[in-house]
Amino acid sequence: MPFSDKLTALNLDPALREQLVAELLPLQAEAKRLRAKVELDALKIQALTFELAQYKRIRFGVKNEALSPEQRDLFHETMDADCAAIEAEVEVQVPELRVQRPRAGRQALPEHLPRIEHHHEPEVCVCGQCGGALVKIGEDITEQLDVEPAKFFVHRHIRSKYACRPCERIVSADVAPAVIDGGMAAPGLIAWILISKYLDHLPLYRLEQIASRDGVILARSTLSEWIGRYGFALQPLADRLAELLRQRLILHADETPVQQLDPGKGKTKRAYLWAYRSNDLDEGPGLAVFDYQTGRSGAHARAFLDGWKGHLVVDDYAGYKALFGLGVTEVGCMAHARRKFFELHAANQSPVAAEALRRIAELYEIEGRGSKLDTEQRQQLRAQEADPKLQSLHDWLQSTRQGVANGGSLAKAMDYSLKRWPALSRYALSGDLPIDNNPVENVIRPIAVGKKNWLFTGSERAGRRAAAIQSLLATAKLNGIEPSAWLKDTLEKLPTWPNSRLDELLPLRTATA
Repeated sequence: MPFSDKLTALNLDPALREQLVAELLPLQAEAKRLRAKVELDALKIQALTFELAQYKRIRFGVKNEALSPEQRDLFHETMDADCAAIEAEVEVQVPELRVQRPRAGRQALPEHLPRIEHHHEPEVCVCGQCGGALVKIGEDITEQLDVEPAKFFVHRHIRSKYACRPCERIVSADVAPAVIDGGMAAPGLIAWILISKYLDHLPLYRLEQIASRDGVILARSTLSEWIGRYGFALQPLADRLAELLRQRLILHADETPVQQLDPGKGKTKRAYLWAYRSNDLDEGPGLAVFDYQTGRSGAHARAFLDGWKGHLVVDDYAGYKALFGLGVTEVGCMAHARRKFFELHAANQSPVAAEALRRIAELYEIEGRGSKLDTEQRQQLRAQEADPKLQSLHDWLQSTRQGVANGGSLAKAMDYSLKRWPALSRYALSGDLPIDNNPVENVIRPIAVGKKNWLFTGSERAGRRAAAIQSLLATAKLNGIEPSAWLKDTLEKLPTWPNSRLDELLPLRTATA
């Protein structure tokens, strides 16, 4: 009941009642202002608490998603190494605690590796007890894995010269064509350098040190020249990959920042490596293409796609929005929506976030079963099971959001999904659209980790060269092709290979028209 009505019910003198109302009105206004301030402060406290919990989780967390996969691997490696060292120390101090480790279940060594056989025979061929002759009844075979570090060797090309006295001419075998005429680097060495730099992310000075340990002088200036020339030679292959990628109707896209040297200012500036990837649910071979640009403007994505029309799987970055009015259909990333709720649940154990995670997990469980089906069967599965769960999730988000105050972390997590719902749920309308953008993030991740080694690119041209070579190596990985062997073979063929057969050199498991 309003306060004025309560005063009326008391049958007070009208003048006194009006005086009380006049005196209490400012107090009511002040109380309303204080309530609004309390609500605002509560939202600020919630946001700060959420942010603090995130930092604590990153710093001290032990949950699976507290660290990146690479960080977790490093932690596990260190823990395993420390445990093994402690066991060895204990065995030395207390020999009776040493136990014979079982060999059963050890992973078999790859069959394709060459075998070097070492035959071991007893020192004597007679029995040590009765003196009788020993008869061979079988063999015990054990295998050990070994490796040789980069081993340098020299190819000597000896061309005999023959003379024709009547014609007074000399005949000898032709010199094999090469990317660098008369160069001292064989294709195998170039492949080692490119793989080390662009796949293993080793700076050139480290390759220089590795070679020097074997008494081989490889100056960085020489290495740089080789990389520039062979990078130029490989560029047509990368360009062809981009052409084949744009023929697909469903693509993933994402971008990651890199630092580029800015010599004029004596510091670095931010550039971006844009990544585009084929859809795993397509029948064709996997394709991954990187595009190096000096900015994050959406114009770069439009220029690369160059009028392409189809379904594009992306996050919520505004740079892609202009594409969606040009014949490109947006497909959202469910993993991004899930990540918002995961961070919230990890920070404060929110029951609403836990419920969202449970519902999204059901969608991924359906996708796990659908991954083994063909497109038509997957579409039927999504229509029967995913569509009802998506609708239920959407209804639950809408109804729950009405009781959540604006501005908080939970409200932001829910708003992200609700505002992008048409894009997030679009995958279920067909059998060939992916549920998330994880495939392209997995392609970017090795480069994001590797850039901690090389820190920055030296120039825009260097960035574009790196993008081209990394496109070829990433595509080889997607197709299960060993990149070093493919690159060596390609560099041997490249100088005389006709452009009309360029597709045959691409690192694709199946033939592409």
